[in-house]
Amino acid sequence: MPTVLVTGGAGFIGSHLCDALLAEGHRVVAVDDLATGREENLEQARAHGPQAFSFARIDVRDDGLRDVFMQHGPEVVMHLAAQSGVRPSLADPGNDASINILGSVNVLGCAARAGVRKVVYAASGGTIYGEPEVIPVLESVAEGSHPRSPYGVSKKTVLSYLDLFWELSRLDSTALALGNVYGPRQDPRGEAGVVSIFASDMLTGQPPAVFGDGNQTRDYVYVSDTVRAFILAMDRASRQLVNIGTRRETSVNDIYRMLADIIGFRAEPRYEPQPQGELRRIALDNERARSVLDWEPTTELDSGLRDVVAAFDNYDPS
Repeated sequence: MPTVLVTGGAGFIGSHLCDALLAEGHRVVAVDDLATGREENLEQARAHGPQAFSFARIDVRDDGLRDVFMQHGPEVVMHLAAQSGVRPSLADPGNDASINILGSVNVLGCAARAGVRKVVYAASGGTIYGEPEVIPVLESVAEGSHPRSPYGVSKKTVLSYLDLFWELSRLDSTALALGNVYGPRQDPRGEAGVVSIFASDMLTGQPPAVFGDGNQTRDYVYVSDTVRAFILAMDRASRQLVNIGTRRETSVNDIYRMLADIIGFRAEPRYEPQPQGELRRIALDNERARSVLDWEPTTELDSGLRDVVAAFDNYDPS
């Protein structure tokens, strides 16, 4: 089994990916600066022992990242490290570009020098397409799209760098345009995610804030389904952008009602003004994922939401 390096490996999706790769017998190297990732997310991975799992606390922009690549010699890189929020990108576009663009260029440069076979990149299906005219949105829309936030611009820009590194170094890649990924370990205080924020607030008796009228829609895809797509992409979908979503639009108000029913929360939400840069509607066509990855989502939203609620320490199902 090849060695796989996971950037953002202590984060929500990255830590689940590390666990799944280790379960399949891969040697895994997790890279994370712990700005939003958490070491406790790596407890299950560390249990596999130092021969199977290594962790390097380092920023993906750091020159020392090259040494990590050279030391471990990964065959595949899963690149998930990012500034992952629309609102922080609006507040500080320069920081967003530094992490998401310059950090990604450093990762790709290190990968090329270390002889990495393939990079699987976590693109943002919720932002790179801008405000789509047709839903569910096809991957081809990215070619002429206009993202509405610095975050969307930075995540889309890296797609061009993936093409460039193929031309320069024959570094293969697949970009996965992820829907709104949700699941256990998503930090309501750190990484963006309305599901974890709503669940956390409701479980502590606080009415969650809904921005805008709550009728804006997103495509919610469960974390284990997302992780499966990354693993499949290790050997498939060469040099392609692939949507990872459910084709289904779900409104923020619907998420609120579903979680309230699961938890038994009776209060109404607090409605606050809609921030800039947020899309009105999005859902991702997944026909290409079915064709080139043999992937489709298997977790129904209600089941996934129940898993999220059950994972909180203060949840009492009685």
